[in-house]
Order: sequence, then structure tokens, then C-alpha cells
Amino acid sequence: MENVNHKCSCDAHRGIVGEIKQAMPEAPLLYDLADFFKAIGDSTRIQILWALEKSELCVGDLADLLNMTTSAVSHQLKTLRTAKLIRFRKEGKNVYYSLDDAHVHEILSTAFAHVKER
Repeated sequence: MENVNHKCSCDAHRGIVGEIKQAMPEAPLLYDLADFFKAIGDSTRIQILWALEKSELCVGDLADLLNMTTSAVSHQLKTLRTAKLIRFRKEGKNVYYSLDDAHVHEILSTAFAHVKER
């Protein structure tokens, strides 16, 4: 089926454009992906993720490491939890944070390697 509304004057990619259009993820999934990148698009949250890649830490540890208040760190942790980038576990009164899974570790490692190559 030919796309009558094809906006490019060349015909070279008409077929591939149709294939890509059919394979394009649904809009809600793309919005979730954009939200994921927004969550990691903050230097403070990147610092938190980098630290949690090294070790499980509590809010106080992160606040000390980043020279921030525990309240400010907690706010950033909430954003990271909502994006499912970190998880937490309670031990008595203490709450410890770590990366959610191996995917987060892989994304961070790949991104750092890419930035270091420049």
C-alpha cells in the first residue's frame, strides 16, 4: 500500500519508512521512554546513580557524599524510584538504596563509556 501523504520527494526510502511506521512503538511506551531520560537527565540524579552503582547506600550516606541535605536527596531518590531506576530495602529504621537491576547498570556503564570516548 502506497502512502499518498509521503512528504519526501525522493522514492528511495518509501518502503523503509512504511516498515518503520508499522514497527513504531505505541505512543504511551515512547512517553515512558522520554520520562526515563528525563529522570536521568539531571546531574544530581546521575551522581546518585553513579554512587549507587558502587554500593548500596542510605540517604545520609548520599547526603554526605553529595554535600546536600537529606531532604534534597530524598526528593531526588523519589524521582529515581518513580522511574524504577533504584530500589530500596528497610533494615530496622534504616532505608538502603541500590540500582534497580542490571539494566540500569548497563545503561550507566554504556553512557559513561560513550562520554569518555569524546
